[in-house]
Amino acid sequence: VLNLCDHYEYDGFLSLDIVFSELCFKEFGDRVKHWITLNEPWTFSKYGYADAISPPRICSTWQNLSCTDGDSAIEPYTVSCNQLLAHAAAFNVYKTKYQVQLQIFPKLKFCFMYVGVSKGCDGISLSCHWIVPLYDTESDQFAAERALDFMFGWFMEPLTIGEYPKSLQSLVGSRLPKFSADEIKLVRGSFDFIGLNYYTSYYATDTPELSEARPSYLTDSLLILTKNESCILQTTSKWLYVCPKGIHDLLLYIKKKYNNPLIYITENGIDEFNDHTLSLEEALADTSRIDYFYDHLYYLQSAIENGVNVKGYFAWSLTDSFEWNLGYISRSNG
Repeated sequence: VLNLCDHYEYDGFLSLDIVFSELCFKEFGDRVKHWITLNEPWTFSKYGYADAISPPRICSTWQNLSCTDGDSAIEPYTVSCNQLLAHAAAFNVYKTKYQVQLQIFPKLKFCFMYVGVSKGCDGISLSCHWIVPLYDTESDQFAAERALDFMFGWFMEPLTIGEYPKSLQSLVGSRLPKFSADEIKLVRGSFDFIGLNYYTSYYATDTPELSEARPSYLTDSLLILTKNESCILQTTSKWLYVCPKGIHDLLLYIKKKYNNPLIYITENGIDEFNDHTLSLEEALADTSRIDYFYDHLYYLQSAIENGVNVKGYFAWSLTDSFEWNLGYISRSNG
Protein backbone atom coordinates (compact mmCIF):
# COMPACT_ATOMS: atom_id res chain seq x y z
CA VAL A 1 0.00 0.00 0.00
CA LEU A 2 1.36 3.42 -0.96
CA ASN A 3 -0.19 6.09 1.21
CA LEU A 4 -1.59 9.26 -0.37
CA CYS A 5 0.71 11.36 1.79
CA ASP A 6 3.71 9.48 0.34
CA HIS A 7 2.60 10.52 -3.12
CA TYR A 8 2.32 14.16 -2.13
CA GLU A 9 5.55 14.24 -0.12
CA TYR A 10 7.80 11.99 -2.24
CA ASP A 11 6.05 11.85 -5.65
CA GLY A 12 5.12 8.21 -5.01
CA PHE A 13 6.80 5.71 -7.32
CA LEU A 14 8.14 8.51 -9.47
CA SER A 15 10.69 8.63 -6.64
CA LEU A 16 12.99 5.96 -5.17
CA ASP A 17 12.50 7.25 -1.61
CA ILE A 18 9.78 4.77 -0.57
CA VAL A 19 11.05 2.08 1.83
CA PHE A 20 8.81 0.40 4.38
CA SER A 21 8.67 -3.36 3.76
CA GLU A 22 11.17 -4.43 6.45
CA LEU A 23 8.83 -3.50 9.29
CA CYS A 24 6.29 -6.03 7.95
CA PHE A 25 8.91 -8.78 7.68
CA LYS A 26 10.08 -8.10 11.22
CA GLU A 27 6.65 -7.96 12.83
CA PHE A 28 4.86 -10.73 10.92
CA GLY A 29 7.60 -12.92 9.44
CA ASP A 30 7.14 -15.69 12.01
CA ARG A 31 3.51 -16.13 10.89
CA VAL A 32 3.28 -14.97 7.27
CA LYS A 33 4.81 -17.56 4.95
CA HIS A 34 3.97 -16.12 1.53
CA TRP A 35 4.80 -12.49 0.79
CA ILE A 36 3.79 -10.44 -2.24
CA THR A 37 5.74 -7.21 -2.51
CA LEU A 38 3.59 -5.57 -5.20
CA ASN A 39 0.27 -6.42 -6.81
CA GLU A 40 -0.21 -5.56 -10.48
CA PRO A 41 2.53 -2.99 -11.06
CA TRP A 42 1.37 -2.78 -14.70
CA THR A 43 -2.09 -1.65 -13.59
CA PHE A 44 -0.61 1.04 -11.35
CA SER A 45 1.70 2.35 -14.08
CA LYS A 46 -0.83 2.31 -16.93
CA TYR A 47 -3.96 3.49 -15.15
CA GLY A 48 -2.18 5.87 -12.81
CA TYR A 49 0.32 7.49 -15.19
CA ALA A 50 -0.60 6.71 -18.81
CA ASP A 51 -4.36 7.26 -19.18
CA ALA A 52 -5.10 8.44 -15.61
CA ILE A 53 -8.17 6.30 -15.04
CA SER A 54 -7.04 5.55 -11.47
CA PRO A 55 -5.09 7.43 -8.76
CA PRO A 56 -2.86 9.33 -8.77
CA ARG A 57 -4.39 10.32 -12.15
CA ILE A 58 -1.26 11.76 -13.70
CA CYS A 59 -0.85 11.85 -17.48
CA SER A 60 -0.25 14.12 -20.46
CA THR A 61 -3.07 16.65 -20.46
CA TRP A 62 -3.37 16.46 -24.27
CA GLN A 63 -4.46 12.87 -23.71
CA ASN A 64 -6.87 13.43 -20.82
CA LEU A 65 -7.86 16.95 -19.79
CA SER A 66 -9.09 15.75 -16.39
CA CYS A 67 -5.73 14.41 -15.21
CA THR A 68 -2.94 16.14 -13.33
CA ASP A 69 -0.24 17.38 -15.69
CA GLY A 70 2.25 14.58 -16.31
CA ASP A 71 4.05 12.82 -19.15
CA SER A 72 2.44 9.66 -20.54
CA ALA A 73 5.48 9.06 -22.73
CA ILE A 74 7.97 8.80 -19.86
CA GLU A 75 6.38 8.50 -16.42
CA PRO A 76 4.73 5.06 -16.84
CA TYR A 77 8.17 3.64 -17.61
CA THR A 78 9.80 5.51 -14.73
CA VAL A 79 7.16 4.26 -12.31
CA SER A 80 7.50 0.66 -13.50
CA CYS A 81 11.28 0.79 -13.20
CA ASN A 82 11.03 2.13 -9.66
CA GLN A 83 8.45 -0.50 -8.74
CA LEU A 84 10.80 -3.22 -9.95
CA LEU A 85 13.67 -1.75 -7.95
CA ALA A 86 11.47 -1.43 -4.86
CA HIS A 87 10.32 -5.03 -5.22
CA ALA A 88 13.88 -6.28 -5.70
CA ALA A 89 15.15 -4.32 -2.69
CA ALA A 90 12.37 -5.74 -0.50
CA PHE A 91 13.07 -9.25 -1.78
CA ASN A 92 16.76 -8.86 -1.03
CA VAL A 93 16.03 -7.69 2.53
CA TYR A 94 13.72 -10.65 3.08
CA LYS A 95 16.16 -13.14 1.56
CA THR A 96 19.21 -11.96 3.47
CA LYS A 97 17.72 -11.02 6.85
CA TYR A 98 14.44 -12.85 7.39
CA GLN A 99 14.18 -15.98 5.28
CA VAL A 100 15.42 -19.21 6.88
CA GLN A 101 17.84 -20.90 4.52
CA LEU A 102 19.35 -24.36 4.39
CA GLN A 103 23.13 -24.69 4.31
CA ILE A 104 24.40 -28.09 3.12
CA PHE A 105 27.92 -29.44 3.67
CA PRO A 106 28.05 -32.62 1.54
CA LYS A 107 31.59 -33.62 2.52
CA LEU A 108 30.74 -33.37 6.20
CA LYS A 109 27.34 -35.03 5.62
CA PHE A 110 25.28 -32.53 7.57
CA CYS A 111 23.30 -29.35 7.10
CA PHE A 112 21.82 -26.63 9.28
CA MET A 113 19.26 -23.83 9.07
CA TYR A 114 20.39 -20.24 9.38
CA VAL A 115 19.27 -16.64 8.91
CA GLY A 116 15.99 -15.05 9.84
CA VAL A 117 12.70 -15.89 11.42
CA SER A 118 10.52 -16.91 8.46
CA LYS A 119 10.38 -20.23 6.65
CA GLY A 120 8.51 -18.44 3.90
CA CYS A 121 8.86 -17.18 0.36
CA ASP A 122 8.58 -13.85 -1.42
CA GLY A 123 7.23 -12.96 -4.84
CA ILE A 124 5.37 -10.41 -6.93
CA SER A 125 1.92 -10.57 -8.55
CA LEU A 126 1.69 -9.62 -12.22
CA SER A 127 -1.48 -9.14 -14.23
CA CYS A 128 -1.77 -10.31 -17.81
CA HIS A 129 -4.48 -10.86 -20.40
CA TRP A 130 -4.00 -13.60 -22.97
CA ILE A 131 -3.46 -12.03 -26.40
CA VAL A 132 -4.02 -13.70 -29.77
CA PRO A 133 -3.58 -12.32 -33.31
CA LEU A 134 -6.71 -10.82 -34.85
CA TYR A 135 -5.75 -12.10 -38.30
CA ASP A 136 -3.59 -15.04 -39.30
CA THR A 137 -0.77 -12.83 -40.50
CA GLU A 138 2.84 -12.44 -39.46
CA SER A 139 2.29 -8.79 -38.55
CA ASP A 140 -0.58 -9.59 -36.19
CA GLN A 141 1.38 -12.46 -34.67
CA PHE A 142 4.16 -10.00 -33.85
CA ALA A 143 1.54 -7.56 -32.54
CA ALA A 144 0.23 -10.21 -30.12
CA GLU A 145 3.76 -10.88 -28.92
CA ARG A 146 4.37 -7.15 -28.44
CA ALA A 147 1.15 -6.82 -26.46
CA LEU A 148 2.35 -9.52 -24.07
CA ASP A 149 5.75 -7.81 -23.86
CA PHE A 150 4.21 -4.42 -23.02
CA MET A 151 1.98 -5.91 -20.31
CA PHE A 152 3.81 -8.91 -18.83
CA GLY A 153 7.33 -8.98 -20.25
CA TRP A 154 7.79 -5.36 -19.14
CA PHE A 155 8.21 -6.81 -15.64
CA MET A 156 8.94 -10.50 -16.17
CA GLU A 157 11.98 -10.09 -18.39
CA PRO A 158 13.85 -7.81 -15.96
CA LEU A 159 12.98 -10.32 -13.22
CA THR A 160 14.33 -13.27 -15.21
CA ILE A 161 17.08 -11.95 -17.49
CA GLY A 162 17.74 -8.46 -16.15
CA GLU A 163 16.61 -6.39 -19.13
CA TYR A 164 13.45 -5.18 -20.83
CA PRO A 165 11.94 -7.00 -23.83
CA LYS A 166 13.61 -6.18 -27.13
CA SER A 167 10.33 -4.78 -28.45
CA LEU A 168 10.20 -2.19 -25.64
CA GLN A 169 13.86 -1.30 -26.13
CA SER A 170 13.28 -0.78 -29.85
CA LEU A 171 9.98 1.12 -29.73
CA VAL A 172 10.42 3.17 -26.55
CA GLY A 173 14.12 3.91 -27.04
CA SER A 174 15.71 6.51 -24.78
CA ARG A 175 12.47 7.02 -22.85
CA LEU A 176 12.92 3.56 -21.31
CA PRO A 177 14.98 3.72 -18.08
CA LYS A 178 18.20 1.73 -18.05
CA PHE A 179 19.26 -0.50 -15.17
CA SER A 180 22.78 -0.11 -13.82
CA ALA A 181 24.94 -3.24 -13.48
CA ASP A 182 24.18 -3.36 -9.74
CA GLU A 183 20.45 -2.93 -10.37
CA ILE A 184 20.46 -5.78 -12.88
CA LYS A 185 22.00 -8.06 -10.24
CA LEU A 186 19.42 -6.90 -7.72
CA VAL A 187 16.37 -7.34 -9.96
CA ARG A 188 17.29 -10.51 -11.85
CA GLY A 189 16.01 -13.59 -10.04
CA SER A 190 14.32 -11.56 -7.29
CA PHE A 191 11.38 -13.89 -6.71
CA ASP A 192 10.58 -17.25 -5.16
CA PHE A 193 7.29 -17.36 -7.05
CA ILE A 194 5.22 -15.32 -9.49
CA GLY A 195 1.64 -14.42 -8.68
CA LEU A 196 -0.47 -14.34 -11.84
CA ASN A 197 -3.73 -12.39 -12.10
CA TYR A 198 -5.76 -13.56 -15.10
CA TYR A 199 -9.21 -12.39 -16.15
CA THR A 200 -9.68 -12.16 -19.90
CA SER A 201 -8.33 -12.35 -23.45
CA TYR A 202 -8.07 -9.95 -26.40
CA TYR A 203 -7.22 -9.86 -30.09
CA ALA A 204 -4.23 -7.77 -31.21
CA THR A 205 -3.79 -6.21 -34.62
CA ASP A 206 -0.71 -4.47 -35.94
CA THR A 207 -1.20 -0.70 -36.30
CA PRO A 208 2.05 0.81 -37.64
CA GLU A 209 0.41 4.19 -38.29
CA LEU A 210 0.46 4.77 -34.52
CA SER A 211 4.16 5.56 -34.95
CA GLU A 212 2.99 8.98 -36.18
CA ALA A 213 1.09 9.64 -32.94
CA ARG A 214 2.44 11.73 -30.08
CA PRO A 215 4.58 9.47 -27.86
CA SER A 216 2.66 7.67 -25.12
CA TYR A 217 2.77 4.27 -23.46
CA LEU A 218 -0.74 3.77 -24.87
CA THR A 219 0.51 3.84 -28.48
CA ASP A 220 4.16 2.80 -28.19
CA SER A 221 3.37 -0.87 -28.86
CA LEU A 222 1.92 0.00 -32.32
CA LEU A 223 -1.13 -2.21 -31.93
CA ILE A 224 -4.82 -2.11 -31.09
CA LEU A 225 -6.56 -4.57 -28.78
CA THR A 226 -10.13 -5.64 -29.54
CA LYS A 227 -12.65 -8.05 -28.06
CA ASN A 228 -11.78 -11.71 -28.52
CA GLU A 229 -14.84 -13.17 -30.27
CA SER A 230 -14.25 -16.55 -28.62
CA CYS A 231 -15.13 -14.96 -25.27
CA ILE A 232 -18.64 -15.75 -24.09
CA LEU A 233 -19.85 -12.98 -21.81
CA GLN A 234 -19.29 -9.36 -20.89
CA THR A 235 -19.50 -8.56 -17.19
CA THR A 236 -20.07 -5.29 -15.34
CA SER A 237 -16.48 -4.24 -16.06
CA LYS A 238 -16.44 -3.26 -19.74
CA TRP A 239 -12.97 -4.73 -20.25
CA LEU A 240 -13.76 -8.15 -18.79
CA TYR A 241 -14.94 -10.81 -21.24
CA VAL A 242 -15.00 -14.42 -20.07
CA CYS A 243 -12.31 -16.46 -21.85
CA PRO A 244 -11.50 -19.57 -19.76
CA LYS A 245 -9.08 -21.14 -22.26
CA GLY A 246 -6.92 -18.04 -22.06
CA ILE A 247 -5.59 -19.03 -18.63
CA HIS A 248 -4.36 -22.32 -20.10
CA ASP A 249 -2.67 -20.68 -23.09
CA LEU A 250 -1.12 -17.91 -21.00
CA LEU A 251 0.35 -20.40 -18.52
CA LEU A 252 1.87 -22.50 -21.31
CA TYR A 253 3.33 -19.33 -22.82
CA ILE A 254 4.94 -18.40 -19.48
CA LYS A 255 6.23 -21.94 -19.02
CA LYS A 256 7.94 -21.90 -22.42
CA LYS A 257 9.26 -18.34 -22.44
CA TYR A 258 10.25 -17.90 -18.79
CA ASN A 259 11.58 -21.34 -17.82
CA ASN A 260 8.48 -22.57 -15.98
CA PRO A 261 8.58 -20.48 -12.78
CA LEU A 262 6.63 -21.40 -9.66
CA ILE A 263 3.22 -19.72 -10.05
CA TYR A 264 0.26 -18.99 -7.83
CA ILE A 265 -2.93 -17.77 -9.49
CA THR A 266 -3.49 -14.82 -7.18
CA GLU A 267 -6.58 -13.34 -8.86
CA ASN A 268 -9.29 -14.85 -11.07
CA GLY A 269 -12.99 -13.99 -11.10
CA ILE A 270 -15.81 -11.89 -12.53
CA ASP A 271 -18.06 -9.12 -11.33
CA GLU A 272 -21.72 -8.65 -12.22
CA PHE A 273 -24.39 -5.98 -11.97
CA ASN A 274 -25.77 -5.49 -8.48
CA ASP A 275 -29.47 -6.24 -8.96
CA HIS A 276 -31.28 -4.90 -5.89
CA THR A 277 -34.51 -6.63 -6.93
CA LEU A 278 -33.11 -10.10 -6.25
CA SER A 279 -33.90 -11.88 -3.02
CA LEU A 280 -31.03 -13.31 -0.98
CA GLU A 281 -31.88 -16.79 -2.19
CA GLU A 282 -31.88 -15.65 -5.82
CA ALA A 283 -28.61 -13.75 -5.40
CA LEU A 284 -26.93 -16.81 -3.90
CA ALA A 285 -27.94 -18.92 -6.91
CA ASP A 286 -24.79 -17.62 -8.55
CA THR A 287 -24.65 -19.92 -11.57
CA SER A 288 -22.68 -17.59 -13.86
CA ARG A 289 -19.86 -17.32 -11.35
CA ILE A 290 -19.96 -21.05 -10.61
CA ASP A 291 -19.62 -21.73 -14.34
CA TYR A 292 -16.79 -19.20 -14.58
CA PHE A 293 -14.73 -20.89 -11.88
CA TYR A 294 -15.52 -24.39 -13.13
CA ASP A 295 -14.35 -23.56 -16.65
CA HIS A 296 -11.20 -21.75 -15.53
CA LEU A 297 -10.24 -24.52 -13.10
CA TYR A 298 -10.77 -27.06 -15.89
CA TYR A 299 -8.26 -25.26 -18.10
CA LEU A 300 -5.95 -24.65 -15.15
CA GLN A 301 -5.89 -28.39 -14.44
CA SER A 302 -5.11 -29.01 -18.10
CA ALA A 303 -2.16 -26.60 -17.91
CA ILE A 304 -0.85 -28.36 -14.80
CA GLU A 305 -1.14 -31.72 -16.58
CA ASN A 306 1.00 -30.16 -19.33
CA GLY A 307 3.75 -29.41 -16.83
CA VAL A 308 3.02 -25.84 -15.76
CA ASN A 309 4.34 -25.27 -12.23
CA VAL A 310 1.19 -23.90 -10.54
CA LYS A 311 0.97 -24.54 -6.80
CA GLY A 312 -2.08 -22.53 -5.74
CA TYR A 313 -5.23 -20.74 -6.88
CA PHE A 314 -7.10 -17.82 -5.29
CA ALA A 315 -10.58 -16.84 -6.40
CA TRP A 316 -11.04 -13.05 -6.42
CA SER A 317 -13.59 -12.56 -3.66
CA LEU A 318 -15.89 -9.85 -2.32
CA THR A 319 -13.48 -9.25 0.58
CA ASP A 320 -10.46 -8.60 -1.66
CA SER A 321 -11.20 -5.07 -2.84
CA PHE A 322 -13.80 -2.53 -3.81
CA GLU A 323 -14.33 -2.08 -7.56
CA TRP A 324 -13.07 1.47 -7.33
CA ASN A 325 -14.46 2.98 -10.52
CA LEU A 326 -17.84 1.22 -10.40
CA GLY A 327 -19.16 2.14 -6.96
CA TYR A 328 -22.09 0.01 -5.82
CA ILE A 329 -23.30 -0.98 -9.30
CA SER A 330 -20.92 -3.95 -9.35
CA ARG A 331 -21.00 -7.11 -7.27
CA SER A 332 -17.36 -8.00 -6.69
CA ASN A 333 -15.37 -10.60 -8.55
CA GLY A 334 -15.59 -13.58 -6.23
